[in-house]
Amino acid sequence: MRSRLIRNAYESALTMTAVLLCWGAALWLEGAAGLHTDVPVLAVALTLSLSATQRTAPTRRRPAALVLLPATAAGARFLGRLIMHHYAMGAAVFTAGISLCVWIRRYGPAAARAGTLMTLPFVALLVVPGPALPLAAEGGLVSWFWSALIAVMACLSVWLVQGLGDRYGPWRPDPERSTPRGTSRLRPRPSTRMAVQMAAAVAAAFVSGRLLFDDHWPWAVLTAYVAASGNRGRTDVLHKGVERFAGAAAGTLLATGVAAAGITGGASVAAMFAILAVALWLRPLDHAYWAAGMTTVLSLLLGYFGQDAVSLLPTRLAAIALGAALSVAAAWWLLPVRHHRPREGPRRVRRS
Repeated sequence: MRSRLIRNAYESALTMTAVLLCWGAALWLEGAAGLHTDVPVLAVALTLSLSATQRTAPTRRRPAALVLLPATAAGARFLGRLIMHHYAMGAAVFTAGISLCVWIRRYGPAAARAGTLMTLPFVALLVVPGPALPLAAEGGLVSWFWSALIAVMACLSVWLVQGLGDRYGPWRPDPERSTPRGTSRLRPRPSTRMAVQMAAAVAAAFVSGRLLFDDHWPWAVLTAYVAASGNRGRTDVLHKGVERFAGAAAGTLLATGVAAAGITGGASVAAMFAILAVALWLRPLDHAYWAAGMTTVLSLLLGYFGQDAVSLLPTRLAAIALGAALSVAAAWWLLPVRHHRPREGPRRVRRS
């Protein structure tokens, strides 16, 4: 257990180094180009998500991220505006896009990795509060350009830090496991079932989140996505939903204590990074730690942008509970994915 905690601390340090590097570059870019404060937030969100997917990716496959991530980030910027001005249409496009990223897993490991990369800007869109540029600079060309540039910076930061860590650090990442492909007996296929469940949970979260929580609908949608992603069966979705809610409840108490201490400004930014590092360190042990850390960080982020994070915490908990319940319902009653064995070919009989 001790060696595992030490290894987790090393991996957390690598991720946080890449996050701080990209955040610092985005902070400089914000001042140099006169951008909005949301640009560094987008940099942190993309770098944090990308670090996990690129840690075990072979070198020959990494250039795909440099194409897919900026392109999807640029598209997500347009999608963010569409949701702001035409909520129903934007919600439909978001739901179709994130479900498509799950459905293409049917075409093999390469398609699955591409789908994972393409979902990162969708998730970042739910985390980053508001447009990344001021109203005076919200031209379509400028907006997608800066979003794509931030995605490129995230890729370069992750590759640089992880490459130096692999060369000079005490540990190398475990090799990517290749899972044998088999023909599933399920019809429709598991990838189709997971895509349908994702679409149903996310669409329901968009509708109910807007009706019940107004502008705070992203919390319900984000939880619905997190609980439904990587669906290994009904029990798995239920487990992740419970973990997500339990972690959010713990994060609520922690955020309340931090807010009561009167931590604001630069001190709140330092607290966010410190809490994020601890959450990354403990994440491999239990997803509840990650949920607690992210709930605390997002609450502090809302406070940094001028919202009363403490008064919104009950709303956040209710939205998270709703999103988890919707994912569980979709996984249990809509084309449930059960554990199954792939269909094997005829066995060879060894002659003696």
